[in-house]
Amino acid sequence: MPNSLTLRLVLASQSPARRKLLQAAGIEPEVLVSGVDESQVVSDRAEDLCLELARLKAQAVLGRLRTTPEERTLVLGCDSVLEFDGQILGKPTDAADATGRWRRMRGRSGVLHTGHCLIDLTQGSRAEAVASTVVHFADITDDEIAAYVATGEPLAVAGAFTIDGLGGAFLTGIEGDPGTVVGLSLPLLRRLLTELQLGITDLWTKVAPGGQEIEGLG
Repeated sequence: MPNSLTLRLVLASQSPARRKLLQAAGIEPEVLVSGVDESQVVSDRAEDLCLELARLKAQAVLGRLRTTPEERTLVLGCDSVLEFDGQILGKPTDAADATGRWRRMRGRSGVLHTGHCLIDLTQGSRAEAVASTVVHFADITDDEIAAYVATGEPLAVAGAFTIDGLGGAFLTGIEGDPGTVVGLSLPLLRRLLTELQLGITDLWTKVAPGGQEIEGLG
């Protein structure tokens, strides 16, 4: 890593799925919830909406961070929305909303967009982009929908489904990066880091998933 600074990644998200995805890839982020009111941002384009929300989340935590001369601090904001049947869908408002969505989505397809905004607080630079993945939904029954909604899982996630939880059984396939559907695309993160003159290996911790020791590469 340039200048031999300690690299620090702050994830501006309360999503446990995003944190787990980074941890599984050998990256241990700090988590600082942005507190952004997502309902205040409106756009008629799904890509613009999720990127603006990702940008706002990253910017919201900047003023709460303290840095040292020995650190290079990065802040990553992410936000996901589902584009389906001409609508932009975030988290359902309630169980009835989630149930109605699944009755419309079953047997059909949508596009999950995840905006990423990576801000280098130390260098004063930024890189951002949107990853998009086509999601094919299974033609599930009313009973399956009711059981799934009753778990509460679809109420907490954009589009009312997950790929890495209970909802994964109700998808027939995807076209694109599965991490995008989880809420964070590792290939896109690697690209954004490259734009900031960094490598994703710079973020690897000394202990890899599974506990084995690895050498620092950055």
